[in-house]
Amino acid sequence: MRITPTLEYEYQLWQAGKKLLVGIDEVGRGAYCAGVVAAAVILPQDEEKLAQLVGVRDSKQLSAKAREVLAIKVREVALVIGVGAASPAEIDRINIRAATALAMRRALRKVGTYEHLLVDGLPVKELDLTRQTAIIKGDCFCLSIACASVVAKVCRDGLMHKLAVRYPGYGWEHNAGYGTAEHRAGLAELGITPHHRRSFAPIRALTFANPEILSAIQVQE
Repeated sequence: MRITPTLEYEYQLWQAGKKLLVGIDEVGRGAYCAGVVAAAVILPQDEEKLAQLVGVRDSKQLSAKAREVLAIKVREVALVIGVGAASPAEIDRINIRAATALAMRRALRKVGTYEHLLVDGLPVKELDLTRQTAIIKGDCFCLSIACASVVAKVCRDGLMHKLAVRYPGYGWEHNAGYGTAEHRAGLAELGITPHHRRSFAPIRALTFANPEILSAIQVQE
């Protein structure tokens, strides 16, 4: 069932005197490869402009074409947008949860001044907990977070399309680096690239299970 996000959370905070609200979300947390990307979006208190965001929802509920169109609209309407990422090497070094928080902090640095955060999911302890509202399924229910979800997804998908040209055979242009059958088949045939997250169990298992894959890693690096 598709859920249309609203401005309920934003209106509550605007009425409490909080003007600069950041919706923040990430994409790529469960992928086998490439970085995790976070986007932070501040929407205006302008009913006419906000009305232009009809159709924005959780990026997973949208087609690729719809996401691209809506990402442009969000960029036109938003007061400010910040995008940040954490690399596969950082994910392997500090774990995916901490790397997600790092990507969020980088996105927020690009936003600059803000008064309150609207975060998808559970509270993020690395961010300011005193100025943070965590919303389970926030990308479904909160428009600011849904906007961030769309922007982050389009940014990361663009990266995956570029990487797919350099590393054909994994289907990254289709699966965005997630563990689909096509991606797993590519791993079995071609081995691991420098962009794979070696701390993730499926990649780690390949690394130690097959000496030929170890050779493939060395060749591709």
